[in-house]
Amino acid sequence: MATAPVSALPMMSNLKLNSVSSRLELSRRLPELIELEDLAGQFAGKTVVTTEAVIAAHGQEFPLYSYAFGSQDIRAPVVAFIGGVHGLERVGTNVAISYLKMVIELLAWDKGLQHLLSRCRLLFFPLVNPAGMYAKTRSNANGVDLMRNAPIEAEGVLKFPLLGGQRRSPLLPWYRGEAGAALELEAQALERFVRRELFSSRFSLILDMHSGFGLVDRLWFPFAYTSRPFDHSALMFALKVRLDRALPNHFYQVEPQSRHYLTHGDLWDYLFLAQRAEPGAGTMLPLTLEMGSWLWIKKNPRQVFSALGVFNPVLPHRLQRTLRRHHALLDFLLRMAASHDNWADPATVAAANYGGKAQELWYNPGSSDAGG
Repeated sequence: MATAPVSALPMMSNLKLNSVSSRLELSRRLPELIELEDLAGQFAGKTVVTTEAVIAAHGQEFPLYSYAFGSQDIRAPVVAFIGGVHGLERVGTNVAISYLKMVIELLAWDKGLQHLLSRCRLLFFPLVNPAGMYAKTRSNANGVDLMRNAPIEAEGVLKFPLLGGQRRSPLLPWYRGEAGAALELEAQALERFVRRELFSSRFSLILDMHSGFGLVDRLWFPFAYTSRPFDHSALMFALKVRLDRALPNHFYQVEPQSRHYLTHGDLWDYLFLAQRAEPGAGTMLPLTLEMGSWLWIKKNPRQVFSALGVFNPVLPHRLQRTLRRHHALLDFLLRMAASHDNWADPATVAAANYGGKAQELWYNPGSSDAGG
């Protein structure tokens, strides 16, 4: 695969994907990418669109787009919504696009949102792995699982060695890539995006949207490579308290990923540790939304026989319900980032003993998290 130079494209109405015939093929197999391109052209001037990379695979060229709104101050608080890291999990990209469209429309008249974005930044990277989504594979076109691709090793013996990332073959799931090789181009593009847009911020939140793993929606936070407590577990408990109060009927189970399994090569662990090592680094909280796709299968068992059906709501009304359901979470996280000084103040967090409460809830043996 090859990548084109990274380029900023404030107006992209004249950008066309490949030939007309290729665009027709993409409209059939990857309508999300066509929609992202059309949004960039239709709403030029309301958002800054950047082509983070172009991936050549399957006889097509797949641009990786990001969208930016709000303050130009690189130290301003920021929230970033990521989707499509795994090609089979289209619903994460669908949620990101749905919220992106809502933001663009609201900015035309919503003074409250206009004021909010004057003091913070809102970012989208809705489709990280378009080649995988085009081919209906979890991995990218090289057979690499992008969330097992970073140069970080899990501590101790993995309970599920294959699931935790393997280097035996790209023909097996959860392939990490060759030892010592550079990050895959999609992972490089995501890393550049995070370093450029978030590393300088005094406070940043990331929501990477996936599907799978159970009957409930989970909000996972680092670490994935170790069972040791996350550096900002006290802040994560503070966020959970606000989530439970602001959205008392939510279904999210907030917890570190390590409660379920450890993995090699987790990209968010890698980027968090890199940001943490930067001089004068602010606070960065990477979250992963794992939408409980088993619930969709429970309601419609026949969809288990489809690769996409295992990870996505197939029936249109269930997809629409899913998109509506998660808008409240994305809206909440935007406000949490913009108002971080009102809830993430170290003195306030320490006075509430959120560090001790996080340890008791998530890291002591026998502890359990009932969600909201």
